[in-house]
Parts: sequence; structure tokens; C-alpha cells
Amino acid sequence: MKVSEILKVKGNILFTVTPDTPIVDAVEAMAEKDIGSLVVMEFGELVGMLTFREVLNTLKENKGSVGPNTVRKHMDDHPITVTPDTDLNEVRRIMLEKHARYVPVMDAKTLLGVMSFYDVAKAVLDAQGFENKMLKAYIRDWPAEEENS
Repeated sequence: MKVSEILKVKGNILFTVTPDTPIVDAVEAMAEKDIGSLVVMEFGELVGMLTFREVLNTLKENKGSVGPNTVRKHMDDHPITVTPDTDLNEVRRIMLEKHARYVPVMDAKTLLGVMSFYDVAKAVLDAQGFENKMLKAYIRDWPAEEENS
């Protein structure tokens, strides 16, 4: 399964900020939209990611306050990216190896979406469920699963 297939199911809603956005406004947007990351764009190009990890580090640095600075001071300015053709197993490996919960999907310099660890886990679970269903249909006389009422 490729990243592009997951993005088709997920949809293409993107939440972005600029590096000059006040960090307090970015955190407010994340809370209001119930999202764990914001893509940081400047002049139409990806320049960073702001995730709850950076927000927590900011809170720690400022003793419980996000402070007066902009996103630029707190963002990850070298986010790991994947392409639409990246295989799901490769995305899983990258996310686990780099401890990345959110990965921008780029087609050259065009931002297509963000893959979250949740998106990856859901895609794997859905694929396994489908595969199990097909295998059970293939095997004759497979006992039917009882439905919970």
C-alpha cells in the first residue's frame, strides 16, 4: 500500500501556519481543531513542523507558558518527509526509527498532506481486516463469527 492510497481515504484538509505566527496562536489553532501538528509554510515551501512535542518542550522551557515568541523559534526546521509513492511499510519504519508521529507528504515541493501515526495504524488495521475476511471467504466451511448484540 502506498501513501497516496491512504491520502485518498483520509482527505486533503491541511492546517498550516507561517514561521512568523505567534506560538500562542498556533497552539490555540491546534487545540480548536483537535490536531497534533501544523505544517509550517513560507513562500509556498515547507520550512518546518510544529507538533505537540515542540509545544511541550516550549512549555517546559518557559515554566508552563508558551511565551511571546513565534513558531519559527520552536518548530522542527528539518522535518522528515515522504512521497506519495512511499510504501506504507517504509513509512512505518521511518516513523518508528525517527520517533516521528507526523510526516509531511511532499510531491517535489508541493505539500499533499500529513501522515500521522494514527493514519498508518488505521491503514494497517483496515488492510489486515480485509485480508482476514478474504482468507475466511476462501477457506470452505470456515465457522461464521458470532455477532455481539
